[in-house]
Amino acid sequence: MSILAQILVVVIALSAVVVVIALVRARRLRERYAVIWLLVAFGMTVLVVARPLLDRLSLALGISSGTTTLFLLAILGILGILLQLSVSLSALEEKVRDVAEAVALADATRPIEEPEDG
Repeated sequence: MSILAQILVVVIALSAVVVVIALVRARRLRERYAVIWLLVAFGMTVLVVARPLLDRLSLALGISSGTTTLFLLAILGILGILLQLSVSLSALEEKVRDVAEAVALADATRPIEEPEDG
């Protein structure tokens, strides 16, 4: 990986950290998800800055390029994040259905008010 590519990845990772912190401060991203994105940015930076580590990992996996290994790890990380978000979404859908059922039951058991003549 060229020096320019390494600098680009580090700049992208640092930009991601700034965006994540801004989103947390604006209460648009929960801390639980912010930790995941900060770990991704930190991991990208470590793997790019510690190039020999990335090269050794590539050789151990039988991959000829460190860049390919970096992309593979990024894709695996994104898949993990997507799985975790899918689990959270499923739980939220369940809660929304429960709340909708509770509201429907409350409306069904409420007495009907007679209209006032006047």
